[in-house]
Amino acid sequence: MSNSHWQGLENLILVAGHAVYIADNFNDPTSDSSWFLQAFQKGEPPFYIEHIRNGVVFADDDYKALLVFSGGQTRNEAGPKSEAQSYWIIADHFNWWGKTNVRLRATTEEFARDSFENLLFSICRFYECCAVYPQKVTVISWGFKEERFELHRKAIRFPKPRFVFRGVNNPMDQANAMQGEEAAVKFFERDPYGVNEDKDCLGDKRRRRNPFNRQRPYLVSCSQLTGLLQHRGPDYYEGELPWSKE
Repeated sequence: MSNSHWQGLENLILVAGHAVYIADNFNDPTSDSSWFLQAFQKGEPPFYIEHIRNGVVFADDDYKALLVFSGGQTRNEAGPKSEAQSYWIIADHFNWWGKTNVRLRATTEEFARDSFENLLFSICRFYECCAVYPQKVTVISWGFKEERFELHRKAIRFPKPRFVFRGVNNPMDQANAMQGEEAAVKFFERDPYGVNEDKDCLGDKRRRRNPFNRQRPYLVSCSQLTGLLQHRGPDYYEGELPWSKE
């Protein structure tokens, strides 16, 4: 292992990305104009920064944790910048809120296009960094997404006692967010692995969220997960998994 700071790490703390930072300075990182946002995301940047800060705080409390910012190059208009790198540079700008030791135990996962991939690909990234799969996974995201991430946990059959969801806040327009979330949950209930490419289905959204045609490396780097990574469902994957042998 080339990075000695990753030796002996056991736990994954995942901060799921939501947008790309596009400003060429940090004069006002909480401003909408500093991020590429969809219409429904207006006013959300301060909440993203709170997700990032919480990830740093939780990682500081667990010296055996690797902090992973996850999110790909999802918007053509933002250029080939990833959500994950955006979150990293925000943490760097705020000097990791004084918890600079966490920087040595932090990395990015730059291929995820939705919440399911945030979870599975961050586990893969943990393996790339630490040469083992995580003992515990903590997800940091919007509070209203807890049910969705529980569906994802079930789909990859990660043990519930070793999975923690921390919803640190919700957007100001929570009623509208919940309406969209209810639709997303129904999609994932029917299509747990998000592969249906019919118009406006989960696979179609993934395709549109990959405007730079990035190709994930995990089939090579995480060969133990090949079956899961290629599984299309809708039934849950039943093959052997590293965490199902324990």
